[in-house]
Amino acid sequence: MKQTSKKMNLIVGWILFILSIGIFFLQIGFLFFHERLQFEYIDNRLFYVLNMIFVICLFIAILQLLNLEKKWKVFGAVVVLIFMIPNITMISQTNKEIKNIISVSPNFQHVLSLKENTKTGETYYYRSYFGILGRPKEKLPYQTNGRFKVDWLTDDIAAVTYKAKDKTVHQYIGTYGDRGTGISYYYVAAQIYGVWQGKNARITNETEGLSVTVNGRTEIYKWDQVVQFGTLAIVLMKNNEAVWTIALNKDFNVEAAEKGETPGTILLYKATMGKTEPILLKRISSSM
Repeated sequence: MKQTSKKMNLIVGWILFILSIGIFFLQIGFLFFHERLQFEYIDNRLFYVLNMIFVICLFIAILQLLNLEKKWKVFGAVVVLIFMIPNITMISQTNKEIKNIISVSPNFQHVLSLKENTKTGETYYYRSYFGILGRPKEKLPYQTNGRFKVDWLTDDIAAVTYKAKDKTVHQYIGTYGDRGTGISYYYVAAQIYGVWQGKNARITNETEGLSVTVNGRTEIYKWDQVVQFGTLAIVLMKNNEAVWTIALNKDFNVEAAEKGETPGTILLYKATMGKTEPILLKRISSSM
């Protein structure tokens, strides 16, 4: 029994030791790429969390692999505690300076990362790599007030609704896929020509812009009020505020749309800080 327990301790010890070494090299690699390529963790607090996991794993591994006297165990525990205190402090401090907004897609393949400077209200959207690393892609055009709402419309479309400091409502759309070949760029508005019908909603692609009717109320959005994000979504603006997002659903096929065939469905999503669900629409006519 003792032999089995000792063997198990060795296995656990080596696993934790290898894990701690892996985290150590991950941190070294991060510092290198951060300096050379401006990579960051998608959440700034992750650096300090990994530091603490590293030292805890290493300490437990040493306890499992070496037969230490009690005084050395106590000494090691004190060292771990001393190491963790500044990291916990830095987590708290970092969280006050930078607000991290993280959201994982429903299929766990994409990570939306936003970082807001709490003093200036400037917020940057980060493109994620390998799940935990990211690089700033672009700055949100309006100063934010700290409130964000994230909804994944599909597995590869994340709608971020937020209020600016002037209390206007805006949307930023994170896109992580394509509905075509992935080679060429295309305009979403051009792909949704015709008339689209959903529950109490209708979208008509007209010469002067997009007509949106919801619950009997119709509004026209001219082409200069349409903002495209990636190749999957557009945001309709009115009076310098976001009103609607139109997104290409998962079943949408650009090649079919270009051939005049039934392309699939689209989603209409209201820009509001309150709870709302996207409306599914199907094309009922290819002409206006």
